[in-house]
Parts: sequence; C-alpha cells; structure tokens
Amino acid sequence: CPALWRCLPCPPAELRLDLVLASGQSFRWWESSPGAWTGVLGERVWTLRQDRDRLWYTVYGEEAAKLDGAEADGILRDYFQLDVGLPALYRAWGAADPLFRKVAKDFPGVRVLRLDPVECLLSFICTSNNHISRITAMIERLCQAFGRRLCCLDGRPLHAFPSLSALTGADAEARLRALGFGYRAKFVSGSARAIAEGLGAEGLSQLRTAPYTEARKVLCTLPGVGAKVADCVCLLSLDKAEAVPVDTHVWHIAQQRYGVAVGGRSLTPRAYQEIGDFFRRLWGPRAGWAQAVLFCADLRKGQKPASSRDQAWENRSRDSHGDG
Repeated sequence: CPALWRCLPCPPAELRLDLVLASGQSFRWWESSPGAWTGVLGERVWTLRQDRDRLWYTVYGEEAAKLDGAEADGILRDYFQLDVGLPALYRAWGAADPLFRKVAKDFPGVRVLRLDPVECLLSFICTSNNHISRITAMIERLCQAFGRRLCCLDGRPLHAFPSLSALTGADAEARLRALGFGYRAKFVSGSARAIAEGLGAEGLSQLRTAPYTEARKVLCTLPGVGAKVADCVCLLSLDKAEAVPVDTHVWHIAQQRYGVAVGGRSLTPRAYQEIGDFFRRLWGPRAGWAQAVLFCADLRKGQKPASSRDQAWENRSRDSHGDG
C-alpha cells in the first residue's frame, strides 16, 4: 500500500464496512471503487478499505497533513466504536434468541456507528417517508449548499456537514425547499434553530451522559422529531445502546416472528414502548445493536440490487410522521 495509507487491526467479525456503511446509519459514504468506501467524517474526507484483519484508511486535503496517525486511529476507533467487542455480543444475543442466531451467521461485523449528534439529528429528520438513495442525495445537496468545502476528489467537490449557524438564517427553510426537501425543510431549519437557541450543539452532545428516557424526551420536543427519529439519534449518536427504533416493519416482526401481543392496528405510543421494552428484555442493554444486525440482514436479503434495498428501506420509513 502507498505510504499515505495507514491501517488498524480489525477483523471482519468486528467490522464489515460493506454492511455498516450501506445500511442507512450514515448517508455520507459511497463505494468509490470495489471494496473502497469514501466519505466525510468530521471535517475530513476519508477512504476506507479492508484487507483480511486490517482496516486501511487514507485522508485527503490539507486537513490530512495536520492529522497524526494516533489521532486518525482514534477518530476511526470512536466512529466505529471499536472498543465494543462484537463477537461476544453476537454469542449472547444468539443464546437469548434463536431467531437472531439464525439470521446473524450470514451478517457478521454489523456494528452501530457513533455519529455527530447534530448531523445525526438533522439527517434522520429527512428519513420519514423516504429511502436511502434519496436521503443520501438530499444530504449531499444540503452539504453542498450550506457546508464548508473540504476538497475535490475525481472532479467531485466534497463538503462538511453544515454548522447549526449555517442553517438558522432567515432564508434557510426556503433554500431547503428549493433543494427538494419538501415539508422536511421546515423541520430541518426549525430543529437547527431550536438547538442553536436552546441546548446548543454542546448541550446536545451532553445528552450522551443523560439517562436514555431523558435524552429521548428532550429530542421529542424538537420540530419533526417523533419517537422513532429520537431513538435513531439516541442509538447512533448519544451512546444509548438500549434504544430500539420501532417502525411499522419492526412492529410486524415483533408480532409475527416473536409473538408479541400488542393491541390495536396501528403503532400507538404505548405499542411503540412495549415493543422496545420487549426487545430490551430479550437482547439486553445493547438491544439497539442487536436490532441493527437484523435491520441490516433485512435490507440485504439475498444481496438485492440497490433499488430493492431502497424499497425495503422505504417500506420501513413510511410511518406516520408523528411517530418520527
């Protein structure tokens, strides 16, 4: 490998880039060449690839020169939460749940990312009634219009995720509508403003140390954030490994495959809570991680082409907006 590539020890049982980066946790990565994933992490552009038991990476742009190896390793270890040992968790979930055991053997290395809370929140507000390739394109337009330009790769300009202040201007909502955000424009600009005027980005990050129920309650006060979006943000950026995002699809799985008896024909707040509690009892304190494995397996059934994966995602995100 060229000198500008560095590597971390990381076996596939701990991380599979192709499963994790394409499963709708983050919308800022793409497969730039076979087996190589390029994306924006923090204020930098990275390409990652795996080779047996190593995770190789390179960083682009002027920022790369300022980044020493130990710091870069640390950023990736934090982002992929590599201090959490995955095989032992898989064994524990499989022992508790034969259904998990059956599905998971074909999907090793699926772990939960640790995203920036502002980026995670504003991205997931865009996921309602939407599918992965469309959300990815929306986030790309958002970053181009409001984010700082980082570098240009293969003729493609790459931008950082916008700061809160960039999204709180008087014309932000109108500009987002012009970018095709539809009714979500009001929620993205409204939530950016609510955070900027309230908690601040710092306060949002500090929810990492708050109890799960408290963090979720705070998030649900923001425009366009229902229980499911709040749980996605709790799980993917606020260190709440027990958060289980429930959509109509998870609700049907709970009923049909696990025999969970929750009344009614719609996903009420009470049914939502009961399903989350059921999976927390079944899978334990990292229930949200276990669900991420099943979600990924569902998305990838039979290695479908991207369009069918999108359809699977869209079916999963087509919940009433009140539920996030």
